[in-house]
Amino acid sequence: MSAVTTAASAVPQLRRNLTTARLPRWAPAAVAAASIAVGCGIGAGFGLASHLQWGLIAAALFVIVSYALSARIEGRRQAKDRLATSVVWVAFVAAVVPLAALTFYTVQQGIAVVDAHFLTHSMKGVLSSGPGGGIYHALIGTLQQVALATLIAAPLGLLTAVYLVEYGRGRLAKTVTFFVDVMTGIPSIVAGLFILSVWILGLGFSYSGFAGSLALAILMMPVVVRSTEEMLKLVPNELREASYALGVPRWKTILRIVIPTAIGGITTGVMLAVARITGETAPVLMLVFGADIINNNPFQDPQQSLPMYIWQQYAQVNNDFGYARAWGAALVLIAFVMGLNLIARGIARWRSPKTGH
Repeated sequence: MSAVTTAASAVPQLRRNLTTARLPRWAPAAVAAASIAVGCGIGAGFGLASHLQWGLIAAALFVIVSYALSARIEGRRQAKDRLATSVVWVAFVAAVVPLAALTFYTVQQGIAVVDAHFLTHSMKGVLSSGPGGGIYHALIGTLQQVALATLIAAPLGLLTAVYLVEYGRGRLAKTVTFFVDVMTGIPSIVAGLFILSVWILGLGFSYSGFAGSLALAILMMPVVVRSTEEMLKLVPNELREASYALGVPRWKTILRIVIPTAIGGITTGVMLAVARITGETAPVLMLVFGADIINNNPFQDPQQSLPMYIWQQYAQVNNDFGYARAWGAALVLIAFVMGLNLIARGIARWRSPKTGH
């Protein structure tokens, strides 16, 4: 009887030991605010010119103080959890702050230039050292080059992924997988050199938007293959087996069952691949060659693009008008890429499997 009473009395005591020694919910925010204040004070007191150094000091203080405070009040076991959480938060802030600063600075520098005239006029007849001009010719070139690259890379990437997932066995599949992995990390300038050597110098074609699209397609294809391959692997094998059991051929099963099931993820992967190649400069600079006039024919004569336009405008030394046009074009390019990512996320959510309640 006394043993039962002792055990019963130990349960509330154990609960108190597990629940009472806890930091309040506002403690991490308070520690973060205090660390930022102390870090700024130390940086200003020691005359550190870089705000990055102030941030590193504040981050180190946040991690150290969070661990020490938790170890004293909550115990070492909980303090280790607090330490891991603090490191994750510091890494998150370190990743988000540069992105937010880049976006804010680009908007701040480019918003004064972007207007209807800037979007609907080219640089024809405009002095590079004077005001005026726009990005219409570069915008047309980017849209056409990216569209052509997508028309080339998306079907080839989709068919390659279907082969690797549904048919690929043996050495050929391993070889294709190896080259896809190699192409994933290929520098963009290497793709440009390859097309320059084969398409322009070897076959004798001229500089054009299509030549740039070929290089962009090489960069885009491995991304499409990898993303499509992963999406096809997520399709349950039960769907394939049920289709085979009904006597449906494999090719029709892939066409009617597998691809429609994974179409949301496939489309998302293609959109992300498009966003990846939109800002490429090196292959476009080598193959498209640039032009100040509007060229609506991507298969003939040089053509402009937004990345090359930004480089050309910013390369002009001590030219405030060129700098302003470069930042305006950069803002349009970031908005375009951001729009593609938002479209990809919307398609992924729209085509994601719905669970009933």
